[in-house]
Parts: sequence; structure tokens; C-alpha cells
Amino acid sequence: MENEAKSQVPPWNQIYTILRSQAEKIHNSGFKPDVIVGITRGGWVPARILPDLLGIYTLATIRVEFYVGVAETKNEFVLTQSVSAYVTGKETLLVDDMADTGKSLQLVTEHLQNQGATEVRVSMLYYKPSNLFTPHFYEKKTRRWVIFLLNTKEVVMKILENRGENSVNVEVTKLVNAGLLKRLMEELLKETVEAEKC
Repeated sequence: MENEAKSQVPPWNQIYTILRSQAEKIHNSGFKPDVIVGITRGGWVPARILPDLLGIYTLATIRVEFYVGVAETKNEFVLTQSVSAYVTGKETLLVDDMADTGKSLQLVTEHLQNQGATEVRVSMLYYKPSNLFTPHFYEKKTRRWVIFLLNTKEVVMKILENRGENSVNVEVTKLVNAGLLKRLMEELLKETVEAEKC
């Protein structure tokens, strides 16, 4: 297993490869979902790509809030948006990028079952062994904090909020070593600092 203290940044082509593998696993399992539900925000992109790969075009969203920053959380998960499609009598594939504890997946799965979904299976890109909820489909196990390219600016903003200048340089170096492009990090830092001056 990977060291918990480190981060990793999967590149776009790796995410697409992971999703192709997920689609193949789902197809080979014999599970044929009627609807795919993406947990916002992390599950949006995988949930949008999987329908193309599986040939299933009913896509819905659901929102759960827990994180308030990088590795900072609220006391409990809150369902802030019910599922956006009719799931009664439907086999449902629930999609997220990853889950640290699995509590959000439990909350959403129960919600979908209460809405009448006949079966709910979970697909995740990354699975953490500390998770209380084991997904039906996943590609990689990790103990690392995974930073997806879609939330890079959010990560940079939180680093600036919580650390002094020397610490920012240390954190940026760690992220570049984990796989983020140095030029992208520099541009995001500059944009964020300039936005704060306005």
C-alpha cells in the first residue's frame, strides 16, 4: 500500500484508461444498470464518461457534502440534493471518484434504495482500504490523498489559506513531485494571489 502522507495526481489519460477498465468489469459482471448516478462533485466526470462506454444514457446526479477543504471535513455527511432522476424499479450504478470512509456511499445507497432502486452497485476509481464500504467495482487501492486535475485550483487555494510562504513552496514541491505540472501550479498560484488582491 502507498504511504498515507503522500499525494498522487493521476493524469487524464490514466483516468480514461481506468474508466474503460471499469466499464469492462461492469459489463463482464452481467450487471446492466438502467441509470447511472454520479455523486457530485467527484463522481461527475466518471459518471459522464461511463454511459458512453457502457451504452447507457440515463444519467443522474446526487449531492453529498462533507469536505470543507483539503483533507478537512464536517462532522457528518449531509445529503444536499436528492437523486435527479426517477430510480424506482431501476438497477442503479452509483459512481464516485473515491471515498475515504465510505459513509457517504452508505448514505447515498440507502437514499437510492428508499427511492425504490431495485439494486444499487457502486463504481469507484480509487478505493481506500480504510473505507467501511467496499465498492463493487474499483481500479486501484491506495492510502494516498488523490488530487484530480479537476480540483487542482481548489487545492492551491487551500494551501495558500492555511500556510505561510515557505510552507507554500514546500507543499507545491510535494504536489509537483506527485505529478502536477510545475507550470500549472505556478500559474494557479499567481492567479489565486492576484484574485485575493482585488
